[in-house]
Amino acid sequence: MTETVHSIVREVFGPGASVPFSARLPGGASRETWALDVLDGDERHELILRLDSPGAALEAGGSLASEATLMRAAAEAGVPVPRIVAAGETYILMTRVAGETIPRRILRDEAYARARPRLAAQCGEALAAIHRMPLAALPPVPVAEDPLRQWRDVLDQCGEPHPVFELAFRRLAATRPPGARRTVVHGDFRNGNLIVGPEGIRAVLDWELAHAGDPVEDLGWLCVKAWRFGSPLPVGGFGGYDDLVSAYEKAGGQPVDRDALRWWETFGVLKWGILCVMQTMRHLRGGARSVELAAIGRRVCENEWDLLRLLA
Repeated sequence: MTETVHSIVREVFGPGASVPFSARLPGGASRETWALDVLDGDERHELILRLDSPGAALEAGGSLASEATLMRAAAEAGVPVPRIVAAGETYILMTRVAGETIPRRILRDEAYARARPRLAAQCGEALAAIHRMPLAALPPVPVAEDPLRQWRDVLDQCGEPHPVFELAFRRLAATRPPGARRTVVHGDFRNGNLIVGPEGIRAVLDWELAHAGDPVEDLGWLCVKAWRFGSPLPVGGFGGYDDLVSAYEKAGGQPVDRDALRWWETFGVLKWGILCVMQTMRHLRGGARSVELAAIGRRVCENEWDLLRLLA
């Protein structure tokens, strides 16, 4: 375990605190994540520590301190999130929430059989809570006024022809919903960023992409086919549109226009397709040689097929 981890533990709990267990968790090129058990006298704390590497805040769009502020505001709004124990510019120390995050286990294991029929409605309730958070909780970073233009520019920079993506951009530009409301948008609310227990959702994770925008963006992203992991059910692979929308509206979310929801779902498939292209370019152009990145690149055609079905 790094000296940085020990230093943070001593700073938060005092010089007498010890760390009988620590393990670095996989994932995260620019940020480290550690699972820790901290002994503070007779009290044992099960924690997660996230650490920035130099320059990571610039890459991710905001500091971990800003993310901690956002998660505290989420808890006050009623969003299930890990409790922040301490935070600085380069770290967040939070409670470790037991449960499962791997989507295929959530969708298939018997342990979550009772939870699955409840998850779409619980997602609606959590999103309604997110969308009533104060905009002032967001970090002061530039926000794209037009997400369609933003991703149009990203695809152009990739320098690759993708006729299906071009068709999707034209169709989406011609059918854009009004989107008059602006709220906090989580930015990556999906199966895989939720901690689930046998009773349902225990915590919402990964807040680094939160921004101000149309709240239906979050609902549409949750419905993108990639996050269904082989299930025929459209909402995260575990529920239907009606379960999500009715629970969202009942929990205080504004009425959801179904055409707008389909627009944002289509936008989400397009966005994920472009992200897959970007990952491939990192591999092919030598930025990060990786079998995983190459494999993600092979999924571009899946998104093109999904777009054609949505645009039909």
